Amino acid sequence: MNFELMASMMCANFGNLEQEIKDLEEGGIDSFHIDIMDGRYVSNYAMSLNDMRYIASAAAKPLDVHLMVEHPNNTIELFIKRLRPGDTIYIHPEAEYHPSTTLQKIINAGLIPGIAINPGTSVETVMEMLRIVKKVLVMSVNPGNAGQMYLPYVGKKITKLLSLKEDMEFEIYWDGACSADKILEFAPKGVKGFVLGTTLLFGKNTTYGETLRNIRELRF
Repeated sequence: MNFELMASMMCANFGNLEQEIKDLEEGGIDSFHIDIMDGRYVSNYAMSLNDMRYIASAAAKPLDVHLMVEHPNNTIELFIKRLRPGDTIYIHPEAEYHPSTTLQKIINAGLIPGIAINPGTSVETVMEMLRIVKKVLVMSVNPGNAGQMYLPYVGKKITKLLSLKEDMEFEIYWDGACSADKILEFAPKGVKGFVLGTTLLFGKNTTYGETLRNIRELRF
């Protein structure tokens, strides 16, 4: 079964980031997921603009940039000009007065537009934007911290999005508490990709290549 695996780089070893990027790429990761937090939209601070810029310069694989910031339209150009065609930027619709304006800037720059949907955000409130974006990042935990518990009602939201994705031409991605059983359940249903953090990828006693190979060889 064909699905994408993205490395949540906020969980990586920043003491040897260049080697982490090399090992992940050699191990078969599909993209690098970059969590940018401003301490306002979420209560935590995570990766920075400079972290993103370094990974963009060191990585051959695409970047998947998740902006957990208030009013991303105010700073979106800072991120756009440091990314490459084929990279993705997700924004949270609740964080912006006119999210479609910010998404249009992403599109005009030749990048892939996406929205991230919090557990408490209903599909109905973002329906119009589903025709603009190419990717929908479904948060299975509240944003802001790694290692949280999965919120089970998110599964019903994914079912609703799966019923819309063909007509509206977007793909669905999973972010948060991604375990093997979630991939086994949702990849066959049509979820395109999964962000991997401490639950499956980082801090294990195997190489990234072995870990990623074991995930791709799950028995469906």
